[in-house]
Amino acid sequence: MSNMLDVYFLELSPVKSPELDPAPQIDPSADQDHDSSVLALLFDEVSHGVLVVSPKGRVVHCNRAARNHMASSSVLYTRQGELMALSPIDGKLLDTAIEKASMGIRSLVKLSGSGITLMLSAVPLQAREGHICQHIALFFERAAICDSGMFVFFARSHGLTRTEEQVLTLLCRGLSTPDIAAVLNVAVSTVRSHARALCSKTGSKGCRELINRIATLPPVGVSPKLSLH
Repeated sequence: MSNMLDVYFLELSPVKSPELDPAPQIDPSADQDHDSSVLALLFDEVSHGVLVVSPKGRVVHCNRAARNHMASSSVLYTRQGELMALSPIDGKLLDTAIEKASMGIRSLVKLSGSGITLMLSAVPLQAREGHICQHIALFFERAAICDSGMFVFFARSHGLTRTEEQVLTLLCRGLSTPDIAAVLNVAVSTVRSHARALCSKTGSKGCRELINRIATLPPVGVSPKLSLH
């Protein structure tokens, strides 16, 4: 399965400008093109940013999460189809990570720009000993568990109120009951009441179990074409 995904991934057509590219369209006239388009659509639903670049840093594929991240931050951008880092220091780190991956070496790199930090994992695809790897996957760091599309789906599917959703968000961010009470400007007893309601509605034995369930939700983002129910 992994090899099949790699093959399809590499056959995606190069893009000129990931930020401006429309969503890939399925062309049923050719089976191979159809499979590649389907895979591109699949990766667009993943909440983690995924980029595929050449050893020279030219973008081969960029999923929706990566496009959105680059559009909303100042860490990475594209210029004439090539991936660039805003900071010269970050640019060198990025180039080094891509170069290592082209030689079959995985690495983790930390980039910063305008006070924003981004962790990237550079992974060689179909690396063979003694050969330059022609495609490198760059995986963006995971979003906070309370910022994923699945978090919203989870809350709506269990009938949580807006306030309960706020409390759950703050719990997932590691805040204590007194801290949550201070943020929401309510009594500690009120927060505890909301926490009990959360556990009851979601069938969880306690807040720790509930947070663990949130943390293991599928990594699916929110499609702009779909509404949440």
